[in-house]
Amino acid sequence: MRKTGPGALFGTRGWSGVIAALVLICAVAPLLNLGVPKESIFHMSDFSVSLIGKIMCYAIVALAMDLIWGYTGILSLGHGLFFALGGYAFGMYLMRSIGLDGVYKSPLPDFMVFLDWKAYPWYWSFTDHFWYSLMLVVLVPGLLAFVFGYFAFRSRIKGVYFSIITQAMTFAFMLLFFRNDTGFGGNNGFTDFKRILDHPIFTPQMRMTLFVLSGLALVGTLLLGRWIVTSKLGRVLTAIRDAESRVMFSGYDPLWYKLFIWTLSAVLCGIAGALYVPQVGIINPGEMSPANSIEIAIWVAVGGRGTLVGAILGAFIVNGARSWFTVAFPEYWLFFLGAIFIAVTLFLPNGVVGLISQLRAQWRDRQGAKAA
Repeated sequence: MRKTGPGALFGTRGWSGVIAALVLICAVAPLLNLGVPKESIFHMSDFSVSLIGKIMCYAIVALAMDLIWGYTGILSLGHGLFFALGGYAFGMYLMRSIGLDGVYKSPLPDFMVFLDWKAYPWYWSFTDHFWYSLMLVVLVPGLLAFVFGYFAFRSRIKGVYFSIITQAMTFAFMLLFFRNDTGFGGNNGFTDFKRILDHPIFTPQMRMTLFVLSGLALVGTLLLGRWIVTSKLGRVLTAIRDAESRVMFSGYDPLWYKLFIWTLSAVLCGIAGALYVPQVGIINPGEMSPANSIEIAIWVAVGGRGTLVGAILGAFIVNGARSWFTVAFPEYWLFFLGAIFIAVTLFLPNGVVGLISQLRAQWRDRQGAKAA
């Protein structure tokens, strides 16, 4: 597939990478996990499936952050909230699906029985319906982001002030969800899920299904992000990042452009959270921690903001390192994370993707010099 101009979605290499990713996600991984015997060196373990599936959800969040930060210049420190809200929205359905299989054999979740609740609160209505819960996954973070963004952008709040209030919003919601009387499980959150659409949730087949869905969602988010940044909309967003006042003088109202990409970014985080929760088996207010939102920004910075692919790469690098460090040296993980961020800020301002591009350019220059 040939690139037809500067607005083309991908060149030949890009489409080849997308097709290869789809093959790996939809064919190779299921075959290695379900079809290859566990004794074989080619077997993909259930742990690897869960780990990669979880990181793919994080990569969706990183792409969402890259759209708002890398391409629009708005640093949010509240994306962990939208991720958690999507997880809670789908977690309500998962809790309702437990039925009478809980510890107390009650139609109410165990935490509600323990707290002497007699009935579901009104905002749990219809959450036993799968499609209604999917709608909540999109609407809850989307509406919150739209309302918050409208007043923030209309008031011309930007820069570090915007980052601070998004972090404050995240912290406020975390404190709210820690309360037992909100009906969301308090500090324990939701856990002990049993099934999705009447199918057991922790079977190898369901685990692989969630893995494939996460991979397809990641590829779809990449394609959507690429379409946006190569369109006229993307050029306006980049102009807002570089010189918002000039955009206003050119006759564009930055409010609606920023509000659109901000709301879309929140919705993508909510979808990622909904895919994440059934794979890890728990959602609690800790996911709303301001530190988690800061870490999302670190993923994008490490990979290379304003590149899309860099956001995915950064999510895999940082979370892969965390998976190893928290087992080998758990007490040093936060120090290592801080060291990564400082090193990237000082020595790799364009992230890993920028470093790769720089090395490729140097290699081409050397080859050209040899040919001359």
